[in-house]
Amino acid sequence: MVQYPSMINIEVSKGPNENSASLIRRFTKRVQGAGILPRVRSIRYRARKASEYAKKKRALRKLTRRATYEELYKLGKISEQPVRRGRRK
Repeated sequence: MVQYPSMINIEVSKGPNENSASLIRRFTKRVQGAGILPRVRSIRYRARKASEYAKKKRALRKLTRRATYEELYKLGKISEQPVRRGRRK
């Protein structure tokens, strides 16, 4: 389950003698002070965790693929074992 940061509402109202540029500048300063953007950017590309069902399904698929490959290797239909990268034997 993805935990989103608590919602922070920032509200600014335009004063009687205030122009739009200074209103936008004040709003931007409040957003920066609240630290909203760094939190949103930190969770932007975070993938959610796979469910237990999806993990089991992936593991079973991997086991069947490995078993088929080893069977083909024993039958001589595949000439050599694959190079396994990043694993110790």
